[in-house]
Amino acid sequence: MNISKEHIQSSLQQRQRKTITDSVYRRSAVLLPILIVDGIPSLLFTKRTETVETHKGQISFPGGTEDDGDGSPAGTALREAQEEIGLPSEMVDVLGMLDDIQTPTGFIITPVVGWIEESVTLQLNHGEVAECFSVPLEHFTDTVRRSSRLLERNGVSIEVYFYDVWKEPVWGATAFCVKQLMDSITSGHHDSIR
Repeated sequence: MNISKEHIQSSLQQRQRKTITDSVYRRSAVLLPILIVDGIPSLLFTKRTETVETHKGQISFPGGTEDDGDGSPAGTALREAQEEIGLPSEMVDVLGMLDDIQTPTGFIITPVVGWIEESVTLQLNHGEVAECFSVPLEHFTDTVRRSSRLLERNGVSIEVYFYDVWKEPVWGATAFCVKQLMDSITSGHHDSIR
């Protein structure tokens, strides 16, 4: 599997991105940070504290609600990553964006994919982030590690993905972001995901 920076960027540019313009939901963005760990491209995740306002204790990507001064979803994702984990925005090369996701908790999330070439020392905001961990991208291509379940939300059945790649599963909107990224990387184009 080709997981070079250039391949990922090209794959993201070739896909038709879906946007959601519903103004009732709060706009937010997350950063999917790809960094090199021991020579291997890996995704960086955060585990949220039990004291944050929403999504307590969940595995997520750095991110949050957009501010007026952000200017773009990438601006929101980079600002939030700096605030939450101390990742300097100038170290992140934004490769592209995935489909917007509408969550049952009232958010529209724009996933922003970023590449971090150099090693970085993270400084966690312990009010929001309990810990960080990274998982090699190739682990997400292992079908044994991925499962899905139909869950009912507000009378609608939705397929929820789970990745067994850490001591707790990566699931929900975070897993959906990962699936979009991996579908893009492995196919080079985007098929509709329901």
